[in-house]
Amino acid sequence: MTALPILWRDDHLVAIYKPAGWLVHRTGLDAGETRFVVQTLRDQLGQRVHPVHRLDKGTCGVLVLALHAEAARTLGAAFTTQAVHKRYLALVRGWPPASVQVDHALKPDDAPADAAVQPAHTRFDTLARFDWPEAADPRFASSRLALVAAEPQTGRRHQIRRHLKHISHPIIGDATHGKGPLNRWWAQRLGQQRLWLHAWQLTLPHPATGAPLALHSGLRWAAGTGLALDAGAPVQDWPGLWQTLAGTGGVG
Repeated sequence: MTALPILWRDDHLVAIYKPAGWLVHRTGLDAGETRFVVQTLRDQLGQRVHPVHRLDKGTCGVLVLALHAEAARTLGAAFTTQAVHKRYLALVRGWPPASVQVDHALKPDDAPADAAVQPAHTRFDTLARFDWPEAADPRFASSRLALVAAEPQTGRRHQIRRHLKHISHPIIGDATHGKGPLNRWWAQRLGQQRLWLHAWQLTLPHPATGAPLALHSGLRWAAGTGLALDAGAPVQDWPGLWQTLAGTGGVG
C-alpha cells in the first residue's frame, strides 16, 4: 500500500499531501481509477476519516480530513462560511497583471442553463514570468508563461481554473478549461501531462480550540530565488518544473 504523506495529525484532524492523479473518494464519474485518499488513509491510520473539502484529481497539495464526526461538522462549517484561507500555485499561459481581483459569478458546472449564477471572487498575484524560446503558434517566436498565487475568497467548484480561463490565462494542463493541442505541446516540453495547480497553503480554525492552524505543503517561495523545498517535504514535480523554467529566464 502506498502511504500518503502526513503534514499534520492530532486527535481531531489530519492534513496530508495529496499527489496529483488521486481522487479524494470513490466516484462513478471515474470508474477506472484505483487510488482514493479516503480509503487509503483509513487503512493507513486504522480509523475512519471524514473528508471536509475536496481537491480535483489533477491538483496536488494540502488536503484536510477530520478524524471524528464532531470535527467534521465544525470543519465543514468553516469551509462553508469561508472561514478558511486558501492559497494555491498555478502555472498559466501568458503574462497576467502583477495583481488582479476577479469578481466573476459562476454557475455550478452541471447546472441547467437557466440556473442562477453564484458570486465568486479570486485574487491572483503573479510571482514570476517566463519566456520559453519556442512557440506552439508559428506566428510568434516564443511562448509566455507565468507562475501565479491564487487566493479564492469563495468556494465554487473549479473556481480558480474557471477564473483564470475568464481572464484568458488558463492553467497549463487544464483539459477542461484550456486547449488540448497546447496542453500536449507543453507536456512534451515539461516532461509530463498534468494539471499544474498546487494547493499550497491553508489556514483554518482548529475544530477543538478555534485557534488558527496554518498548514502548508513544504514548498516555499522567495523573490529572487524562486521555489524551494523544506527538508523532507513530499512535494513532487514542482521543484523540477521551477528548474526547467528558471533556465528560460524568469523576468519578474
